Amino acid sequence: MHMKNKWLVGLVFLSSFGVKAQVLDLEKCLKMADTANVIIRNARVDVAMSASQIDAYQSALLPKLIYAGDYKYNAIIPGQLIPGQIAGGAPGTYVAVQFGVPVNISNTVQLNQVLFNPQLNAAIKTLKINQEVSEIQAGLTEQNVKYQLIQTYYNLQAVHKQLKFVQENLVNMDKMIVNMKAMYEQKLVISTELDKLNITRLTLKNQEQTLISTKEKTENYLKLMIGITINDKVEFQLEGAVQRSLLQEQKGINALDIQLLQAQQRLNVVERKGINMAYLPVLSFYGTYLYSYNYRPENSFGKGINGAFVGLKLDWTLFDGFEKHHKSKVNLFQRGKIADQLDYSKKQLDVNIINAQKQVEIQTQSLQISQEQLVLSEKVQKQAKFSFEQGVISSNDLLKSENDLYQAQTNVVVAYVQLRQAELELLKLTGNIK
Repeated sequence: MHMKNKWLVGLVFLSSFGVKAQVLDLEKCLKMADTANVIIRNARVDVAMSASQIDAYQSALLPKLIYAGDYKYNAIIPGQLIPGQIAGGAPGTYVAVQFGVPVNISNTVQLNQVLFNPQLNAAIKTLKINQEVSEIQAGLTEQNVKYQLIQTYYNLQAVHKQLKFVQENLVNMDKMIVNMKAMYEQKLVISTELDKLNITRLTLKNQEQTLISTKEKTENYLKLMIGITINDKVEFQLEGAVQRSLLQEQKGINALDIQLLQAQQRLNVVERKGINMAYLPVLSFYGTYLYSYNYRPENSFGKGINGAFVGLKLDWTLFDGFEKHHKSKVNLFQRGKIADQLDYSKKQLDVNIINAQKQVEIQTQSLQISQEQLVLSEKVQKQAKFSFEQGVISSNDLLKSENDLYQAQTNVVVAYVQLRQAELELLKLTGNIK
C-alpha cells in the first residue's frame, strides 16, 4: 500500500509538468475581449438601457388602473351655515348645520387612457434614435478597445523580437569574449580589447533586462484588456503575427463617426417636430367607480353609497410665454451646426483615408529598405568578425559592425510595427476593425 501511494504521488508530480498554459493568438484575444472586456460590456449595457427607456415611454400609451382607499374619522363633524328660514327661522338669520357622520370609508377605482398625446409620440421617436446613437457609440467603443488591443499585441511582438535579437547577440558576444580571452592569454591582444567586449556585453545584458521587464508589462496590459487577471497562466503567440498584413479585413467604408452625426441630424428633425407637436392639445379618457360607506357609532347607523362616472379631459396650453418659440430657434442653430460638422467630417475622412493609404505605401517601402539593410549588416558583421580574427581590423571596427547589426535588426522590427500600425489606422478610419 505504501508503494502504491508513492506511485500515485509520482504520477501526479510528473503530470504537473504536462500542464501547459493556454496559447493565445491575436484572433483569440479579440474574441475574449469581445465578451470579457469591461469597457465593451458597459457600452452594451448602455444600449440595453436605451431599449428599456423606450419600453418605459411606450407603457405610457397603455391604460392605467388606479385604486385609492381612504378611512376618515371626523372627531368633530364639520358644519356649514345655511339660511335660517330653511330650518323655520327668521329671514336674515343663519343656522349652523353639520353634514356627514363620524366614520367614512371610501374606495375608488379609476381608469385613465391617453387618447391623443403628440408629444409622447415624438418622445418615443426621439428615444428610438437615441438607441441608434447608443449602438453606434458602442460600436465606436468596441473599435477603440480592439484598436488598442491589436496595437498592444504588435508591440509585444516587437519587444519579443528585439529580445530575441539581443539574446542571440549575447550568445555571439560570449563566443567572441572566449576567443578574445584565448588571444589575450597568447599575448596577441592587450587587456583593453577584452574590456571593450565586456562593456558591450554588459550593455546588451542591460538591454535584455529592460526588454524582459517591458515584455512582462505589455503582457499584463493585454491580460487586462481580454478580461483575465495578471496571475492567470496564459502565453501569447509571439511568432509571425506581425508579419501578416491586416488589410485583407478591409471591406469598404463603414465610418461610425459619420453615422453618429447622421443619427444626430435625424434626432434634430424629430426634436423639432416634437416642439411643434407641443402646440396641440392632449386628450385623455377616464372612468371612475367609487364606493363610500358612512357609519355613526352612536346608533350603529351605516349606509353605503355607490358612484360612477366617465369623462374626457382636454389639456391645451394656449400661451407658454414663447417657450416653444425659443426652443425652435435653438433647434435651428443645432441643425446648421450638425450639417456643417457632417460636411466637414466627410471631407476630413476622405483626406485621412488617402493619407492613411499613402502611409501604408511609405511604410511598406521602409520595411523593404530595412530588410535589405539587415541583410547587408549581417554580411558586414560576418566579414568583420572574420577580419578581426585574421588581425586585419581592430576591435573598434568589430564592435561597430555589431552595433550596426543590432540597429538594423531593431529597424526591421520597428518597420514591421509601423507598417501594421499604418494598416490598423486605415482599418479604424474605414470602420473595419473586427
